[in-house]
Amino acid sequence: MSDVTGIMEEPFEVAIEGGRLAGFRSGEGPPALVLHGGPGMSDYTEGLADELRELFEVIRYTQRGNPPSITDGPFTVEQHMHDAISVLDGLSIDRGWLVGHSWGGHLALHMLLAHADRLLGAVIVDPLGALGNHMEEFDANLTRDLPPEAAKRAAELDEAAMSGGGTEADAAESMRLVWPSYFADPANAPPMPPLRFSVPCYSGTFASVTEHFAAGTLRDGLPSVDLPVAFVHGRDDPLPSAESTETAALIPGATVEIVASGHFPWMERPGCLRAAVERLLPPPEVSS
Repeated sequence: MSDVTGIMEEPFEVAIEGGRLAGFRSGEGPPALVLHGGPGMSDYTEGLADELRELFEVIRYTQRGNPPSITDGPFTVEQHMHDAISVLDGLSIDRGWLVGHSWGGHLALHMLLAHADRLLGAVIVDPLGALGNHMEEFDANLTRDLPPEAAKRAAELDEAAMSGGGTEADAAESMRLVWPSYFADPANAPPMPPLRFSVPCYSGTFASVTEHFAAGTLRDGLPSVDLPVAFVHGRDDPLPSAESTETAALIPGATVEIVASGHFPWMERPGCLRAAVERLLPPPEVSS
């Protein structure tokens, strides 16, 4: 059992080809599968799960790339979707909600197209959106308040990782440099959790994301979505809120709430994510 947040969670493992996917489940209600950000980052969503477990049975897992889950590829959007469905299958869940954060929000958007029959709806939190039009602004926002040498170092490390170079230690150093910039008040940002990083997963998955941007997969497909979808985005997130608003505009009936936080609303303003979900979505038990 895990008790990181003071709430007991039940660990699980799902066998997949070549290894396993490992995670935790807790709470009561319709199932909600959490897709954490990255890509290539270990799971950090204990606090997010804590906010939502009175609304859902919350299921969170470490995506492939980092232990205790499988560390091998392939690292593609398609493989990550297959893994998410494998978790649902392994836990005997026919249909569930998705709660995706950052890259996980982008993955959830693809799931809405490819696996709508397995879903009840989605909550998309501070995502990389469907179009990816604001990534240069995002990168600039992450380093704008850093000393010049630190900004240069962070940019060099990220460029190397994006091309598949560098080590896990390099990726961790890059994240430590920019971590405070993810928060509305960088000077009082919480400590960075003990994250793990997979450079091959990061570079490979982003290459796949870029291919889908070029193909217009989400741009062309999201207007056909017929499920409840709610976006929550931090007003002071370095990833511009237009990533959410422009994407929501593609989905019939999608709702958006901008909250007073940075990229991790449940860390900065505990309770605000749950409150937004309750306002934006129909009661989960009705929707299921």
